[in-house]
Amino acid sequence: MQQRLCSWVKPMTDATQEQCQAVRIAYLVNQYPAISGTFIRREIHALEKLGHRVFRYGLRRPTVAVVDPIDQREETLSNYVLDLSHFALVASLVWVGLRNPLRFLRAFRLAFSFYRCGGSFFRQMIYLVEATVIRQWTDRDNISHLHAHFGTNSATVATLCRVLGGPKFSFTVHGPEEFDRPLQLGLGQKISHAEFVVGVSHFGRSQLLRWVGYADWSKVKVVRCGLDESYFHCPLSPPPEEPRLLAIGRLHEQKGMPLLIQAAAKLDREGVEFQLTIVGDGSLRPVLETLIAEHQLQSKVTLVGWRTGVQVQSHLLASRVLVMPSFAEGLPVACMESLALGRPVIATSIAGVPELIRSGVSGWLIPAGSAAALSRAMKKAIDAPLDQLVRLGATGAARVRKRHDAHHEAKKLSNLFLQLTANTHHAATTNDDNRIPTPTVTNVDKDEVVFASPS
Repeated sequence: MQQRLCSWVKPMTDATQEQCQAVRIAYLVNQYPAISGTFIRREIHALEKLGHRVFRYGLRRPTVAVVDPIDQREETLSNYVLDLSHFALVASLVWVGLRNPLRFLRAFRLAFSFYRCGGSFFRQMIYLVEATVIRQWTDRDNISHLHAHFGTNSATVATLCRVLGGPKFSFTVHGPEEFDRPLQLGLGQKISHAEFVVGVSHFGRSQLLRWVGYADWSKVKVVRCGLDESYFHCPLSPPPEEPRLLAIGRLHEQKGMPLLIQAAAKLDREGVEFQLTIVGDGSLRPVLETLIAEHQLQSKVTLVGWRTGVQVQSHLLASRVLVMPSFAEGLPVACMESLALGRPVIATSIAGVPELIRSGVSGWLIPAGSAAALSRAMKKAIDAPLDQLVRLGATGAARVRKRHDAHHEAKKLSNLFLQLTANTHHAATTNDDNRIPTPTVTNVDKDEVVFASPS
């Protein structure tokens, strides 16, 4: 026998929103919005389209000014902890501490344990102060669930907030930073306190499983980053005849951009004609400018800085392939964007990248750190006939549409939020003499949440 629960059955749609109560969710991110974090914005918007109310909490404002009008609007919708005065921060700490001294002591002990993992004591105390602010905001906004992005400081604050008596929480881990220093970040402790944790690829999930006991394996889910309809509603167009290549990413060591300049210099010495545009900015920009000048590539390599989402799409459509020479990644969203528009990708075979790109099927995978291999792949893309590029791009586009639709992936999160809320709702209305079966997500009617009575 199965008893459907009208209030908690499905992720919200326009048709059911009036009949069903949406979950009030708060998203917690260190800096939101961020130029390199459009996937978070898409996830929030997809959840809102499903009927949920999503509040935006940031620990601090973006350090790099956002250029996209949509991101600028998101900034106006966000609350920032460090916008508060020092007096307000101290007052929050005192108020939460006096309100429940025992919980505050537990949170302090947890913050101290994070410090003993290898962090800074002062920094952990700052996170504790930030957690007291988030604790009060979640009360003010009547938040049912707190979801953090990245397993770094935002997940630390969410964990401390929970110990202080805040709402249940979860967090998404992208990598590679979390995988580089899981012990220092106290990743295992955060997962043990969370209701569930999300990896953005199966590779990411496997790395999280390394740091938790087997009893917590079921907590670790896979919910991929996704693209919105702007990438799926336009027909695929053939790539240009011109040998134009594109790279997108932060100008940071892990993105491998100096290696890309070395590979471009090798192509130039071989007499290969090409134009390479690099979209992005960061601390390595002066290094790249020096390398471009040393190799006399000023007429062939252009650094254009950050661009809006519409401008990025224009750059992709004007290029034959996207080049991603990264040394460390989670699962790069730029690769999804390129494939969705029918442009093959040259990428290093690391982390979750092979789950998205298959060599000879939707692009070219190369070993990380090899300028020679990168140069050879770039030459193949330049020399490839258009029909080959069209075939690779179409295959990649189909894979992205199937696996990286932001709306579909948000439904997975929605089901998790609804299931947790249903558990909480019924735990509050049951007692030892009146057992209520546990809600489970089934395959009935597209992931309905139903109550399955024990047989």
